[in-house]
Amino acid sequence: MKRFLVIALASLGGLVLLTFLVLLVAGRALLAPASIPDRVILTLDLERGLVETAPRDPLLLALERRRLKVREAVDALHRGAEDDRVLGLWVKGGDSPGGWGRSQELRDAVAVFRASGKPTVLFAETFGEFLPAHGAYHLATAFEHVILQPSGEVVVAGLAAEAPFFEGALEKLDIEARFDARGEYKDAGDIFTRDGFSDSSREALEALLGSLLSTFRDGVAQGRGLPPDSVRALLDRGPFHAEEALALGLVDELGYRDEAMARMEARVGGGTTELSVREYHARGGRAWDRGARIAVIYGLGAIQRGSSGFDPLSGDGAMGASDVAAAFREAVEDDRVRAILFRVDSPGGSWVASDVIRREILRAREEGKPVVVSMGNAAASGGYLISSGADRIVAHPTTITGSIGVVAGRFVLEDFFQRLGVTWDRVEVGESAGYLGGIEDFTDEEWEHFQATLDRIYEGFVERVAEDRGMEVDRVDAVARGRIWTGRDAMELGLVDELGGFGTAVAVARDLAGLEVDARVQLRVYPAEPTLFQLLMEEGWGVQASEGLSGGLVSGLLRGAARSLGLPGSTAPAQPVRLPFFQVEGG
Repeated sequence: MKRFLVIALASLGGLVLLTFLVLLVAGRALLAPASIPDRVILTLDLERGLVETAPRDPLLLALERRRLKVREAVDALHRGAEDDRVLGLWVKGGDSPGGWGRSQELRDAVAVFRASGKPTVLFAETFGEFLPAHGAYHLATAFEHVILQPSGEVVVAGLAAEAPFFEGALEKLDIEARFDARGEYKDAGDIFTRDGFSDSSREALEALLGSLLSTFRDGVAQGRGLPPDSVRALLDRGPFHAEEALALGLVDELGYRDEAMARMEARVGGGTTELSVREYHARGGRAWDRGARIAVIYGLGAIQRGSSGFDPLSGDGAMGASDVAAAFREAVEDDRVRAILFRVDSPGGSWVASDVIRREILRAREEGKPVVVSMGNAAASGGYLISSGADRIVAHPTTITGSIGVVAGRFVLEDFFQRLGVTWDRVEVGESAGYLGGIEDFTDEEWEHFQATLDRIYEGFVERVAEDRGMEVDRVDAVARGRIWTGRDAMELGLVDELGGFGTAVAVARDLAGLEVDARVQLRVYPAEPTLFQLLMEEGWGVQASEGLSGGLVSGLLRGAARSLGLPGSTAPAQPVRLPFFQVEGG
């Protein structure tokens, strides 16, 4: 009976595969990318923002598959600057592309496009609506002409940072937070142990906000042709309604969307076709599509051991050390790869997982593959550790980085559960068994061990950064202690090498690969970004994207059917048992 089922399933799989291949060939013929018209206005709507890479979660990919990636936008604008068919750039702005770093990334790419002499127009319904819009307006100042809807505003002023503190709430619940850190600025645990910012935290935040505001001021002054001191004085008076913004020179014109597009058409003449940046990129308008290969690897989200993940409720991703390490090994083993560009956007995470990724970066360099890190919105704590091992680090002026330190702890819940009438019991074998879990406070011996662990991690963190950056340990310690810096300040301190975005990192990778300044390069993502179909096959039938569709489809159908019928080979691997314990974080 089983033999009959296997033969039947194999026949079914072959039939499905043949049908799929026929449809694939026909689809490619029917859906081949159209050509690019001779007279094009590139358009971009930033209402949905930009994403770094395609998510590996089927649900999210289905929802976001049409969202433009950062590197696609940068690539398209670089290519469009050189393409005679492209006459101008029209953007619907007012919304941030997704953080200070991404705003700066797109701003730099617009500057490259504008430098070609082609007109750039940005239209915004509003820059913020009862909410600050510094990133969105900073981006707008890179454009030659900014048009604001008459009912809109420019919501920019000073900068502020605020955070909730739960010490009082935990006290009312009879919960004690037992956290400690190395570095007086490593304050992630303070929200549970204090009722407000410490003096050191306040000092660091004031310096951080001051650096961000200086970058914003300089960008607005340069883009709008205003004196920096004048811009700083304006910020103390903001926000501004549309008429005020026009009178102060913050925008060039008041109008609506149709009038903004008419403005662009008047600049470039008639007979033009509007083509989205995404479509232009899809039709082959790529700057980095051929030549020497540079591998692109993404490290996005909080760092954890094992595989990368995604939380559909919060929308946050997690950077799995095993997946990132495997991507580096794949790129190293590919003889066509001349250099590796590692795009990092992470607040930090597991110390151990961060060390795993750093090791693979060092191994790549040992194998002759130079590594360049491009920092996005943030590359802090563990995010900085995984960056420090690269040959060169490129950061935006507004990137949040540093935070070299460690914080960890646990909650003492014994009184809380007694208050609820819940009792706990435990069987122990061994003197230190309670250190690995439980709801009680640390014993004196356990606290001593905990302190030694924090010392060891902090010292290891500082020593690794000193080794990677060629700095003295004392010098690293002086700028470490958990303090966060902007990329602008981090460069002055020796923590990063160059200010810029994705395009700058590509140029650095080209140089480290020994290529000419104007040499063409091909960017290839490792591992390859999956399509929605591949992810569905992987999730539902166990077909890995690396198997390809030809062999993977049949094997996936067979495995999926076997799993449904309970045949041999259908069992899933057992999941590890995790003991409750505090998480030691590098971030």
